[in-house]
Amino acid sequence: MKHFALIGFPLGHSLSKAYFTEKFSCEGIDADYTPLAIERVEEVLPHCEHLAGFNVTIPHKQTIMPLLAAISEEAQEIGAVNCVKVTPDGLEGYNTDIIGIRKALERVTLEGAKALVLGTGGASKAVQYALRTGGAEVRVVSRAQGSADLTYNDLSEELIAECDIIVNTTPLGMFPNVDSAPALPYSALSAKHTLFDCVYNPRQTKFLQLGAERGAKTIDGMVMFEEQAKASWDIWNN
Repeated sequence: MKHFALIGFPLGHSLSKAYFTEKFSCEGIDADYTPLAIERVEEVLPHCEHLAGFNVTIPHKQTIMPLLAAISEEAQEIGAVNCVKVTPDGLEGYNTDIIGIRKALERVTLEGAKALVLGTGGASKAVQYALRTGGAEVRVVSRAQGSADLTYNDLSEELIAECDIIVNTTPLGMFPNVDSAPALPYSALSAKHTLFDCVYNPRQTKFLQLGAERGAKTIDGMVMFEEQAKASWDIWNN
């Protein structure tokens, strides 16, 4: 039997175990998938002796990188890893989030669009990469002054009205905190806007709900989740 895992903290929101357990059952695969809630990324190392591969989620997508023997070129460019393959030569890191993000945004016109990315973590890095390589003009929002282009205090109605795409890469709205949402002037949203939330549990986050109420197009995080999981499986078994 092959063993796979998810590392992150906390993991109560994750559907990865359910996804892979169903996949293994339906396809007759002799494998299992275990969530490992670890606060320090180094805690994964003792488990690697028994693992064939693992996924990485909040908050370890960047801090995992120094532990890796090899990192794919695209993951290096993005600056974050969410999929690790365990090999005899060490840990190999990849970014499959980018595959899911591109799939989720495939019907959105990126060339020349003005995009706002909320958050600065590992998912944000992949979203920024997807938007910029697609031709969008990207600005990043952080809670902390000086760590991104803007803070939430800078988000005026005029600035939001100028945007075409707004992407939430923060955990705001994620189960169990489903009543939370990024602090935006939602009254400035309209049918010209597209809102994409990387959160997939729940699919209809408060962020997306508030956008939809004002006519914005919305994209939930489920496509991103499923596509990155498929791509991870391909990497582990290549």
